[in-house]
Amino acid sequence: QVQLVESGGGLVQAGGSLRLSCAVSGRTFSRYTMAWFRQAPGKEREFVAAISWTGARTQYADSVKGRFTISRDNAKNTVFLQMNSLKPEDTAVYYCAADPNSFSSVVTNEYNEYDYWGQGTQVTVSS
Repeated sequence: QVQLVESGGGLVQAGGSLRLSCAVSGRTFSRYTMAWFRQAPGKEREFVAAISWTGARTQYADSVKGRFTISRDNAKNTVFLQMNSLKPEDTAVYYCAADPNSFSSVVTNEYNEYDYWGQGTQVTVSS
């Protein structure tokens, strides 16, 4: 069973930074495409960023391009989301997700492609 545990959320002022981490159990983490999604109150869950097996390929939502960076450490079974220049509209619960059925260079923003999800971590950006 694959388990994902997010950490690093919190309250930050607009313009500030946070770094989210997602620790993943499982022996084949290095073969999972990983992603971050977020869900704001009253809104649907939306794609934020994804990263391929080796990190060679990444994909970002237009709303976070140039501000957020996704990365991974396969030796530590961990994926990260560095969030800079945060805005109040970034306020949401952030979820880590794993796709264990992908190919090595694939990244996808499709919610249904991800089989495993964490519990989420709250990020609140004050104006």
